Amino acid sequence: MTDKIKLFEQKQVRTHWDAENEEWYFSVIDIVGVLTDSPNPRKYWSVLKTRLKKEGSELATNCSQLKMQAADGKYYKTDCMTTKNILRLVQSIPSPKAEPFKMWLAEVGNERLNEIADPERAILRGADYYRAKGYTEGWINQRLQSIEMRKELTDEWKARGIEEERDYAILTNEMTKAWSGLSVKEYKQLKGLKKESLRDNMTNIELVLNMLAEVSTTAISKTREPKTFEENKTVATEGGKIAKTARKNLERQIGQSVISPLNASDKPALEIQSDYELIGE
Repeated sequence: MTDKIKLFEQKQVRTHWDAENEEWYFSVIDIVGVLTDSPNPRKYWSVLKTRLKKEGSELATNCSQLKMQAADGKYYKTDCMTTKNILRLVQSIPSPKAEPFKMWLAEVGNERLNEIADPERAILRGADYYRAKGYTEGWINQRLQSIEMRKELTDEWKARGIEEERDYAILTNEMTKAWSGLSVKEYKQLKGLKKESLRDNMTNIELVLNMLAEVSTTAISKTREPKTFEENKTVATEGGKIAKTARKNLERQIGQSVISPLNASDKPALEIQSDYELIGE
């Protein structure tokens, strides 16, 4: 499954896409919040769920407990429903937003089906997202490539039995520290970040180096086929060290560090113009 955040009337709705079954799952709490504008959608859902059970409705029992990212950045299990069951839930909540919300659900489903048939649509949508936020075209190009490289790496980790978000975070931290000399936490502190995405705040050079670390880790993993988590950590470190060599090479040529405190508060500055090639020793 892949996590996404969709927007309905500027309100976030957390979703999961189940690729195997080609099915969307939506956070019930988020949808209750959208439809009711309740200050406590969790309580509203608890009361509604109890009422539905008393009425003999199977809707409350058709929830799946999936881990989704909360406001604090951590992942917790929360009630989720498929599109079909969400449509049934909408009928149980009196709301003037019911009809436009149904249309929104249809658009979400159609959007995903179109992207499956034509992956270029997803890439173009991603570019539009960053463009709307004010990023430069050069930076957007690097960022979209980095998303592809990241997916290839996480797919490889899944093939090696890595499933938990916590484990992905540990491996990513090992790789990041190996190439940049900073843990993810330290890197974010340097850039003045809290919950923001580190990659969305990297310069184009930092993105390229991070991609090199990820591509290298993926390639080594495919060749070595690590069996244990510790072996995967070793591979992540070795992949990161390849990017470290390129970083050191570049820094010797330009006479300064490429690990930058710049962040997305100055988006044009993230596209650093450079004629230097990132080559290994």
